[in-house]
Amino acid sequence: MKTRITEMLGIQYPIIQGGMAWVAEHHLASAVSAAGGLGLIGGANAPGEVVREEIRKARELTDKPFGVNVMLMSPYADDVAKVVVEEGIKVVTTGAGNPEKYMEMWKAAGIKVIPVVASVALARRMEKYGADAVVAEGTESGGHIGEATTMTLVPQVADAVSIPVIAAGGIGDGRGVAASFMLGAEAVQIGTRFVVAKESIVHENYKQRLIKAKDIDSAVTGRSHGHPIRCLRNKMTREYVRLEQEGKSFEELEYLTLGSLRRAVQEGDINEGTVMAGQIAGMITKEQSCEEIIREMMEQAEHLLNRS
Repeated sequence: MKTRITEMLGIQYPIIQGGMAWVAEHHLASAVSAAGGLGLIGGANAPGEVVREEIRKARELTDKPFGVNVMLMSPYADDVAKVVVEEGIKVVTTGAGNPEKYMEMWKAAGIKVIPVVASVALARRMEKYGADAVVAEGTESGGHIGEATTMTLVPQVADAVSIPVIAAGGIGDGRGVAASFMLGAEAVQIGTRFVVAKESIVHENYKQRLIKAKDIDSAVTGRSHGHPIRCLRNKMTREYVRLEQEGKSFEELEYLTLGSLRRAVQEGDINEGTVMAGQIAGMITKEQSCEEIIREMMEQAEHLLNRS
């Protein structure tokens, strides 16, 4: 299945792995790339030298293209922005902010820049400043979210820009891939399903919580302060919502979740940790390799698109 995205990035399948904090490291990124998609190393809040080390480790595991997700709210964003240039990375996705200040440097280095957007206005602005594509991410996704659904956001972004659009949020199988193409996307970004990949370093407790999740297990915290985050319901989310309802300050709520994602991912604390996951968690029923996930999704998508 060739699209402008597969041609631009030199990948076999129009599937990009999300740059999930604490999850998207060199094992997962290299496995997704080796399977024909585009793996991403998540910069998150890591210092530039940590990201550099992850890039070099990924190169030891695959000779296929992979990229880096730069989290623009990170205090190390400036350093990471330079590291991707120094290490010869060819694809950068960005989240949690506006990457305009780095565009000139990245474009001069031949980097394909793909910002994650949650609105038509930001998509248009990114195209104006030289983005090569955008990820239109709906509110169904895990982690930090916007308000528009994937079903409504993707076609509006696709109509508004001439650069390729990648759909994200609520996509967990071939049906989601096919639907995204019908909405005007030329690739998809997948996060939650890759969390339970065999190559994912996520703690087994986290994986099993995802596999056992039901359709109603998704929760959103942080709406009261304008920083909504989607995760799975647990003791921490119930406490967070209670404190939100009591009108606690953003600082007090942040203290509650400090280090909670790392505890869930690395230590398996699924009760008081933050178990970030999209609304498709209820569709995930087993652990598979990245190759199996991608092959299964693409076979189903191609069958549906050919049938239509």
